[in-house]
Amino acid sequence: MRVLGIDPGIATVGFSILNYQNNRFLLERCGVITTPAHTRLASRLNRIYEDTGELIRLFSPDAVSVEELFFDRNITTGIAVAHGRGAVLLACERAGVPIYEYTPMQVKQAVTGYGKAEKHQVMDMVKRLCGLKDIPKPDDAADAVALAICHARSSGSLLTNRGDQTSCSTI
Repeated sequence: MRVLGIDPGIATVGFSILNYQNNRFLLERCGVITTPAHTRLASRLNRIYEDTGELIRLFSPDAVSVEELFFDRNITTGIAVAHGRGAVLLACERAGVPIYEYTPMQVKQAVTGYGKAEKHQVMDMVKRLCGLKDIPKPDDAADAVALAICHARSSGSLLTNRGDQTSCSTI
């Protein structure tokens, strides 16, 4: 199974392409989609939408794993992230790729076995599970790898119960 992991944002969107077979993780690629500061919101969203669509065309993922929004303190930042997340979800929906959404706690649980793990613990497990020399950089890319791992580990139960996935239609 090939999973596209997405850590949504507006200035930086983390992405990863992860193959999961026989309980093994193979990280094909990870990185970030960036949008220039002081650019109109609509232009930034278009860039996120287009680049997400390009990732889908290039890698043909079987599923997309996207982080659910979590508002902690700064509602303004949360709203900006929500805009970027919407562009990602639209690109995935239009491409007909099944979308699965996970909370930060679900990601931590799937990657480390503990839902309240610290960020450095999650990043260390990403490195170990994927057999990498170093933790992926920047953090947004590493978070996207963690999201892909979360889906890969959760997919058995989700794929047998299609009612848990966000509805997607093919173009």
